[in-house]
Amino acid sequence: MPPKKQVDAAPSTMKELKDTLWKAADKLRGSMDASQYKDVILGLVFLKYVSDAFDERREQIRTELVADGLNEDQIAQLIDDVDEYTGRGVFWVPARARWTYLAQNAKGTVASMDEHAKSIGELIDDAMAYVMGANPSLAATLPMIFNRDNIDQRRLGELLDLFNSAKFTGEGATKARDLLGEVYEYFLEKFARAEGKRGGEFYTPAGVVRVLVEVLEPTHGRVYDPACGSGGMFVQAEKFLESHNKEGSEISVYGQELNERTWRMAKMNLAIHGLNGNLASRWGDTFARDQHPDMQADFIMANPPFNIKDWARSESDPRWKYGVPPAGNANYAWIQHIISKLAPGGSAGVVMANGSMSSNSGGEGEIRAQLVEADLVSCMVALPTQLFRSTGIPVCTWFFAKDKTLGAGGSVDRTGQVLFIDARNLGHMVDRAERALSDEDIAKIAGTFHAWRGSTSAVASGLAYDDEPGFCKSVTLAEIKAADYALTPGRYVGAAEVKDDGEPIEEKIARLSAELFAQFDESERLAAVVREQLRRVS
Repeated sequence: MPPKKQVDAAPSTMKELKDTLWKAADKLRGSMDASQYKDVILGLVFLKYVSDAFDERREQIRTELVADGLNEDQIAQLIDDVDEYTGRGVFWVPARARWTYLAQNAKGTVASMDEHAKSIGELIDDAMAYVMGANPSLAATLPMIFNRDNIDQRRLGELLDLFNSAKFTGEGATKARDLLGEVYEYFLEKFARAEGKRGGEFYTPAGVVRVLVEVLEPTHGRVYDPACGSGGMFVQAEKFLESHNKEGSEISVYGQELNERTWRMAKMNLAIHGLNGNLASRWGDTFARDQHPDMQADFIMANPPFNIKDWARSESDPRWKYGVPPAGNANYAWIQHIISKLAPGGSAGVVMANGSMSSNSGGEGEIRAQLVEADLVSCMVALPTQLFRSTGIPVCTWFFAKDKTLGAGGSVDRTGQVLFIDARNLGHMVDRAERALSDEDIAKIAGTFHAWRGSTSAVASGLAYDDEPGFCKSVTLAEIKAADYALTPGRYVGAAEVKDDGEPIEEKIARLSAELFAQFDESERLAAVVREQLRRVS
């Protein structure tokens, strides 16, 4: 039976793509766990994208050559010029890695004089190898797991048929890269939810990432993430640049990731978004072997794993400038590693467990005091609960700055001051288990910081900073020292002002007292009823 023909129509809508591809994921869900089918599905999504983008570019080249008056023989000689593809940001896809070839052989190939019979899984593994061989930036990135015993080859073929109806091509708002980028992020989120706690290893909720990006405004230079997961920080930085009419090439991306499979996901994610990222030649432990030892970053964004008890600790490590972190918790190791990576004038945002703001165990209080006295802390934000489906631990964000004086970082000198923001009341529940930050919530947090700092964006918007009881306050280092160097925003911002309802205080006290006494009376009456009922049944 011939393979299903790919519909040659306008690009799929985002809803159609998501529905089709999630339906495809369900094809393998019965035989594989979430972490396994994640790699299969995301690998196929990537292969479909590079093939569609290649086909689209091929048609563009043909159209241009025809317009120049070339005949078919001449076109055949020129249409396979690799530079015509890679020079436009399109990956070169060898013939046997193209989706049309795989779709034609969705049930595998039969043996011939030149080649043994191959299952569709083996053909896909070959395709991944061909693509990596032709594109050095993808070396050791794509999964080659499709011919394993635990993958149902019949279902895999059916999955290809489903994918065959989705096209990652087009122009304008639906261009291939935008479509696939959004689909890839959607899938990362869905898989993170499916994997529960383990999902937090590779995915940070987009709203939390955007808080870091919108506060730091990474518009240039080197952007670094020492625990980069699937690369979400870099993707949001690229989106920030795009929203400000800038190109992703304005930044250079550097990252490191401990988990091999997550590192591969990040490499694919960056490739999809057109970001030339240096994620090192392989995965690795940031503490045991820093793979960017001499790199100094202009911006650092990170969501390192919280409260790690087993980590590669060396008391003589030069990164521990402000004190040796305790063996049982790596929080302050992450913080000091990040600070050690900041270039002069650099700034950083780090997601941490709330306990990091006030803990005194294992010398953490002394390290925090040293960080404060070095005037490295610029802003502390307490975030709402339930932002992370993967953990119930309340979180906060630390922001660091090497230079808080008047200058490129802002028009207000904030030397010797720290901004505290208590954002615990922001956000909305998307379901019973998860809260999300709205665009307005993120803008309120970031706008408050930029008004405080006198950033260019705040000045352009006419924002001016004022302390807001219950939400934000600018605090001196002396005040923080008096509070024993605790950095919990709630300690400093106070309570929100209560609006006067116009009722005279004497009358309010009398009314509330009467209501309270009435409730006492009702409580006593109900207690008597309960006692009587108990006597009757005893």
